[in-house]
Amino acid sequence: MKHSAEGLKKFAKQLGFDKVGVVKSRQLEDEARKLEHWLHQNYHGEMSYLERYFDFRIDPNKLIPGTKSILVFSLNYFQKVEEISDDRPKISMYAIGKDYHKVIRTKTKALIRWMKSEFGDIQARAFVDSGPVLERVWAHEAGIAWTGKNTLSIHPKSGSYFFLACILTDLEFEYDQPIKDYCGTCRKCIDACPTQAFHSNGYLLDASKCISYLTIELKNAIPDTFHGKMENWIFGCDICQQVCPWNRFSTNTDEEEFVNSKNPGTITSLEWLEMNESEFQYRFNNSALKRTGLKGIQRNIRFIEKRKS
Repeated sequence: MKHSAEGLKKFAKQLGFDKVGVVKSRQLEDEARKLEHWLHQNYHGEMSYLERYFDFRIDPNKLIPGTKSILVFSLNYFQKVEEISDDRPKISMYAIGKDYHKVIRTKTKALIRWMKSEFGDIQARAFVDSGPVLERVWAHEAGIAWTGKNTLSIHPKSGSYFFLACILTDLEFEYDQPIKDYCGTCRKCIDACPTQAFHSNGYLLDASKCISYLTIELKNAIPDTFHGKMENWIFGCDICQQVCPWNRFSTNTDEEEFVNSKNPGTITSLEWLEMNESEFQYRFNNSALKRTGLKGIQRNIRFIEKRKS
């Protein structure tokens, strides 16, 4: 029996999600070949976890047996921040407020509770950028966003500053249709990347060259070949989003927990280098910055400062 997704979408938006789409679960054959090629090229760098659970990534039914539908949700995190001097260390916008994993998990748990009260004894499990789920593929098929040349999910009316979450369930719904790709001939993201992390035609990222990878995921020393190319980013990078024409439609988030009046992007290099672990934990206990940690941030600053000296 196929259910209408109208009530589900209404409740999800009451929880704060911006867009909701529903797609039929299936094995991702084309995407499997692309992922396999990407891994064989070592474009994932030190992120060895991406090699694990390959079968789960391409077949949701192997991840959660009985999966029939995938619910996809987006949550806007964009916020206009004060202009900061170019020589100030830069923090990706998504890390300004509370860790998005915690914020979104609270919402998906509430949504699953609603689903069980509405549909009875069902199976449903949420994933927020933390499991072997190809969220961007499902977002495209559910009509939420297409995957742009910068490999980020983009919506024509709201840009790309949003998080994605998925719920796998054994319920069947009336499904949404895929969204069209609107990148066209634009290549602003490709040309703007200071480390040339994108394939010449886009849609393919060598993550081992990406500033976000270098400042967050890379645990060893940043290679000297990137001296002078980091553009003061010490946690993540927003360059390919900043130049994307679709982000002219971005509007401030309604999610209060993403808004932080004490923007970590206002902290100076000296303040970061003089910060101790206790202060860092106190100030950023609920922040995505904990993924890199204070030592990682200080390593990134020293790498950038070495270039300047």
